[in-house]
Amino acid sequence: MKKLLIFLMALVTLAVTTPAFAAKRSIMELPPYERAVLIIKHHETLHDSRTCWPYIGYGHRKLPGEKYFRGYKMSEREADALLRKDLNKFIAIFSDLKPSDALLMGVLSYNIGPGAVKKSTVYRKLKSGNRNIFKSYTSHCRYKGKFHQGLYKRRCQEFVALFTP
Repeated sequence: MKKLLIFLMALVTLAVTTPAFAAKRSIMELPPYERAVLIIKHHETLHDSRTCWPYIGYGHRKLPGEKYFRGYKMSEREADALLRKDLNKFIAIFSDLKPSDALLMGVLSYNIGPGAVKKSTVYRKLKSGNRNIFKSYTSHCRYKGKFHQGLYKRRCQEFVALFTP
């Protein structure tokens, strides 16, 4: 019952606080990829390169050779394009899974990195065909070694909006 309440609270919070959802009645009416983009945008927010360096856009870490620099003013459109480029790259890493599972693993990779996801039990379970991944998926909610309620809420939102049993 508690998990169901957390799911419902997470979906309502996401639907109410994101302006992009105003045009739609529900996040579930969107295609899964668009749901993933909106969830990431909601939780990452637009980073200012002056205060969040080396992170820019929606949590993109500047890579060697990229044109970005500290103080770079990134437009929302450019940040959206960069987010989608990164998400596509992460989804492609998990092409050995079903497309819906690759999307879920790509979203998790966007937050914790593809290396950590490749080593995770949730990835191993999906690869072996085990669909009972809620506990494994929501276990990725620690920050500096401590449980983080905000990350748990994010994982629940991602799971409800993107996972197909």
